[in-house]
Amino acid sequence: MVAGVLNAEGVIDTPLAERILVSAAMDEIAQQAAKLVNYESDPPPPWDCFLYSGAGFSCIELREPNDRVRGMNVSRRVAITLGIQRAIVWAGLLVLTVCPLAAETPKTPLEKAAEGAGQNADRPASVCEPSVLGSPYIPVDSWIYPAMLRLHALGFVDTAYLGMRPWTRASLGHMLEDTGDLIQDAAEDGQAGANEAQEIYEAVTRQLHMDTQGPCLAHEGNSRVESVYSVGRAISGTPLRDSFHLGSTVINDYGRPYENGFNNYYGASGYAGVGRFLLYLRGEFQGAPSAAGYSAALSQELAGMDVGFFPIAINPATGLPYVQTTIPQGPIGTTTQGRVMEAYVSADYLNHVISFGKQDDWLGPGLGGAMAYSNNAENFYSFRINRIEPLQIPLLSRITGPFRYEFLVGSLKGHTYPNDPWTHVEKVSFKPTPDLEFGFERTVIWGGEGIEPITLHTFLKSFFSFSAAGSAEATRNSPGARFGAFDFSYRLPFVRNWLTLYSDSEVHDDVSPIDAPRRAAWRPGLYLSHVPGIPKLDLRVEAASTAPPVRISDFSHKTDGFPQAGHFMYWESVQQQGYTNNGQLFGDWIGREDKGGQGWITYHLSGNEWLQVGLRSQKATTDFIPGGTTLNDINFQAVKRVGKDFEINGSFAFEHWKAPIYLPGQQTVTTTTIQVTWFPERKVSF
Repeated sequence: MVAGVLNAEGVIDTPLAERILVSAAMDEIAQQAAKLVNYESDPPPPWDCFLYSGAGFSCIELREPNDRVRGMNVSRRVAITLGIQRAIVWAGLLVLTVCPLAAETPKTPLEKAAEGAGQNADRPASVCEPSVLGSPYIPVDSWIYPAMLRLHALGFVDTAYLGMRPWTRASLGHMLEDTGDLIQDAAEDGQAGANEAQEIYEAVTRQLHMDTQGPCLAHEGNSRVESVYSVGRAISGTPLRDSFHLGSTVINDYGRPYENGFNNYYGASGYAGVGRFLLYLRGEFQGAPSAAGYSAALSQELAGMDVGFFPIAINPATGLPYVQTTIPQGPIGTTTQGRVMEAYVSADYLNHVISFGKQDDWLGPGLGGAMAYSNNAENFYSFRINRIEPLQIPLLSRITGPFRYEFLVGSLKGHTYPNDPWTHVEKVSFKPTPDLEFGFERTVIWGGEGIEPITLHTFLKSFFSFSAAGSAEATRNSPGARFGAFDFSYRLPFVRNWLTLYSDSEVHDDVSPIDAPRRAAWRPGLYLSHVPGIPKLDLRVEAASTAPPVRISDFSHKTDGFPQAGHFMYWESVQQQGYTNNGQLFGDWIGREDKGGQGWITYHLSGNEWLQVGLRSQKATTDFIPGGTTLNDINFQAVKRVGKDFEINGSFAFEHWKAPIYLPGQQTVTTTTIQVTWFPERKVSF
């Protein structure tokens, strides 16, 4: 064998020696494993291995999507045997690799990649060092998040921060580093849910497969088309599109336009990176029919409900209030537009992503909504600093555990008066144990034309102020509209891998919902990761309320001369269009003074395919909207993969709503949506 690895100069040909040693060792391991492992079929199934973050590799068994986990009943003797053999293999590789290094001249990454490609076309090219590479965020409407929420609830991911999304592709890979071993151990012990976890693990690792491939070339760069998709949405009846008042037929949809008739959206996303720096783009062409919209009388009545310190702005030409984005006053014309959904530049530095642009965010552990920040409205441009990996601080982390934090500041659009206010958001989340996560968040909306300029001084004033605003609300000394949030998620004792309890909450003009629970809005939830006897079935329920039990919103109670109906959550006496961007709430879709909830029963066909039935309810109080509003719907969803690269996502919702202030009687709306997405498995390295 030694003679077989010498080159023409009589020096050891290291790559050839590596291949010979690895091949021989792996053949021996396979023979030993075949003797000791009791497989359900002959021959043993194939396995595939992925390199993660340059720190090691993980292997998974390649199976059809609906196969059960096979080969998981490996005895402890097999694990020890394979471990010893693997150690021998790596020790041999180390000796063969290190010996000639002293005499070698260092090569550039480009030369190494070219040399490796010439030696063996079948051998994977080198991967760039992950610590010097930028990694894009995964959009919050991706299938990845419900899949990872389930994997976490099953007990196979302990480092995911559910209340801080989105995650980068690199951070997702780090979360999964120990998952393969945990699944194997659980299957050996006969633990319920191991088969379901295996399917999710395989689906997610396939999604990340492109990130683990080389080559690493001179500029340490790569570019990729992430997705190309088409969405068709047919709506019958009169839909609601007014999250600030009456409610919405379609929620958590980036504030896309929709009306009665056929709506369509065509989009694509992709990214390019060089070293630590990355550019991400996601754009859409959007079309929606025209609609009658709200009457002038209804628009004026709703505008009157929103009045705070400032009177309704009247258009002198018409004698009516100016059109506001939070009130869909008619007539509404046909929409044909291009929209940038996400567009940002970012740099990775010391486990932080520093970015500027239009980006997703979701600050809460729930699936159906998030009190502080969701994708219910169009994203706005902002500057962000996000700690994407858990941080350990000596002594402090013994109490709080590792933690993550995020900061953003940006300009809100669609506000009539004051125009162009800004907002800043801060959040920190802790994990004192693998089963418990809790976080604190603060949002401030301040400034705007006619109130106070956006300067460093006014920003710092809003950032550090914790005192009551009082009479300074309507002056240049206003600290802004301040909201505080608290959330937690907890895998319950004795049923750790079955039940997860979580809650999201927010309060206005108080430090935290913990400080003022009776004045807070709440979204509690309970998730059953798999039903006993039907492991592919899961159940999730969430309630939501922005109508606190104390009487703080009431037509009979007046302060400063204006009624208090709907004048608390997501609203402010100065920032009268409150917690909105381009007309829609960027917090929870439940609204300003409403109660309701959601529930889902999901049958998982595989790790990224499912059938789902859901219910949704929303009811506005009568002291907010005269006569109140009621909205109930039942919805169905089917997600199916065609091959590895195409996804078909179809849904149908049947909805009844009542809003006497708008239309008499009960209205019926049906919404049919079909989305086809292509995920190209190709990237260009440079």
